[in-house]
Order: sequence, then C-alpha cells, then structure tokens
Amino acid sequence: MSKFRSALGSLSFIYTTLYHYESHSSPFLSPDKNGETKAISPLLLPPPLSLTTTPSQSFVPNRPKPAPTNFIVSSCRATRYPALCVHCLAAYGRTIQRSDHHLAQAALIDSLARARSAAAFIARLSQARHIKLCELRAVRDCVENMGDSVDRLADSVRELGRSGRDVGRDFAWHMSNVETWVSAALTDENTCVDGFGGRVMDGGVKVAVRRRVVDVAQVTRNALALVNRYSSSHLPAATVAKQP
Repeated sequence: MSKFRSALGSLSFIYTTLYHYESHSSPFLSPDKNGETKAISPLLLPPPLSLTTTPSQSFVPNRPKPAPTNFIVSSCRATRYPALCVHCLAAYGRTIQRSDHHLAQAALIDSLARARSAAAFIARLSQARHIKLCELRAVRDCVENMGDSVDRLADSVRELGRSGRDVGRDFAWHMSNVETWVSAALTDENTCVDGFGGRVMDGGVKVAVRRRVVDVAQVTRNALALVNRYSSSHLPAATVAKQP
C-alpha cells in the first residue's frame, strides 16, 4: 500500500508542477508557413491531481526564495555550474528535501520553464523591424531548435516521473530515455547559439539571443548531470531488486 501511495504521490507531483508552468508562463510562439505568429502549448495537461499531496506540498517555488538546503548545495557540486544550480533549486528545497529523484525533477522542470521563456522571446524577435536577413534566418532556425528543446525537456520530465515507480530493466529503460532526450535538448540549445557565429551576426539580436539561450543551456547541462547522478546511484539497486 505504501508503494502505491508513493506512486500516486509522484504522479501528482509531476502533474501539479507542469500545470503550474502551463498556467503561469507565456505560451510558446512559433511562426507558421505564412509568417504569422501563433501560440503553441507544448504541455496540454489536465489540472493538478489531488491524490496524496496538498497545495503546500506541490512542486511550486515558494516566495520569498528560501536559503538552499545542505542537500541541494552538496548535490550541486556534481554539476558544471554549481552556483547556478544552487540558485535555481533553492526555492524547491521544501519539496526536494533529501530526495535525489525530486532533485532531478526540479532541475528538469526549471530547465523546461527557462527554455519555454527563451523560445517565446526568440519567436518575438522574428517579428522585429530592421532585422538583417541573416539574423532573421538564424532566429527562425533558433525558434525551431528551441521548440524541439522544449518538447524533449517536457518528455523528459514525464519520463523521469515514471522512473520512480519502476525497477530493474524498466527503470534503466526510462532513465535511458531521459538521458537521451535531455542530451538532445542541450544539443538543440547549443545549435541555436552556434547559428549566430561570425562577425556578420554581431549586433543586438545576437547578444539578446545568446544571453537567453546560454543561460538555458547551462541550466540544462546541470539538470543532465543531476539526472545522470540519480540514474547511476539507483540503477544497481534497481537491477538487483528485479532479479528473482
């Protein structure tokens, strides 16, 4: 019964969090074939489930932002950008507590929120006046890159939620999916930045895009490190538990 309640709690945890970002963040904007900008919502989810968690337990950053817990600080040392990691995850300390599963979820969700915000910002740039043709092409490519990144991060959040209920080969399969998709999202973000290489691209558009997307890429890289850490620490135990 305790395992069943734990599974329900994990599912509620994911749905509550994704619903929060769906409700409180700007929709992802993407130009269609006619050049018109339309809103696309990559996370079409039902309202949060009221299973075993309460609103105070939901995975929503508290305000004002609390000090980071020792668990978050020590865990973030495994990332490429530990100070940024602590800054991003400090608000989730009450929900994370000492769960490396929830820590990885928090990192992915924060990356997803930032990617969606950056994607919407870059899509608006494609409608800017006096933008150079080379900049416009790079911006449109970047819109596509960031759209793919958002999709892959959203899939990763859901898949990581499923991993908490499985052991053995099922756990390994879910985690392989998460690691593959987060890596692909990071590649998409870096590809966007690379599209603005060269002096011909110098200017305000390049600066604005790089500032947004480099931040997202650093957060995503940190999230991948925490996902890998969670996977490597639990895979041996999960494999043993699956054996007859």
